Amino acid sequence: MRHVAVSGASRGIGRATAIAFARRDFRVTLIGRPSPGHEETVGLIRDITGNVGLLECDLASRSAVQRVAEDLSEDAPDVMVHNAATIERAAVTELTDASWDHHMQVNVHAPLAMTRALLPAMLERKSGRLLFVGSISATLGTANQAAYNASKWALLGFVKCVAEELSDSGLMAASVLPGSVDTQMLAGSGFAARMTPADVAATLLYLGTDAPLAHNGAAIELYGV
Repeated sequence: MRHVAVSGASRGIGRATAIAFARRDFRVTLIGRPSPGHEETVGLIRDITGNVGLLECDLASRSAVQRVAEDLSEDAPDVMVHNAATIERAAVTELTDASWDHHMQVNVHAPLAMTRALLPAMLERKSGRLLFVGSISATLGTANQAAYNASKWALLGFVKCVAEELSDSGLMAASVLPGSVDTQMLAGSGFAARMTPADVAATLLYLGTDAPLAHNGAAIELYGV
């Protein structure tokens, strides 16, 4: 049975993605802090397949991320979906170092650490798909979102570099860059929702299953309807 790991699946895109892969008969590992949301996601997936578990991890903690990354590398998934992210809106004049560092840890370093830990096993078996949920914010500027946008620009650059290193390896790294998704994260942005979490999940499912390896390095933008 194929194995998918999804970070940040307590709601929104992460939950929809985990459910989409479960419906394709994947064993599912969720990565994140214990919460009622994650418990609900586990229950929803258990109704589809009994093959679901939660690796407890505070993605804001470097030591916790490293520990979980090493644990996961012992059972490296066929598909890793880096979905977890954080956003704290503030004007640049009010942006604190702590907030900046928090964005970079959760949105950039956690995917880096997990990718670094998983790659040796994936490269050895010559298969694996690394998927990253970015944002259209990785292509533009937004008032009061300097830390978030900068982290998403950094993540996109990281994925592009990983993809170059994976050329001709049998592996693939790709990202999706959704615009306004109907999630809690959109609240306070001033933007109207233009797509659902399921829309993004469907794209991730395609990249993780049926998409040819020629998608290595792809950054798929979703603008909504």
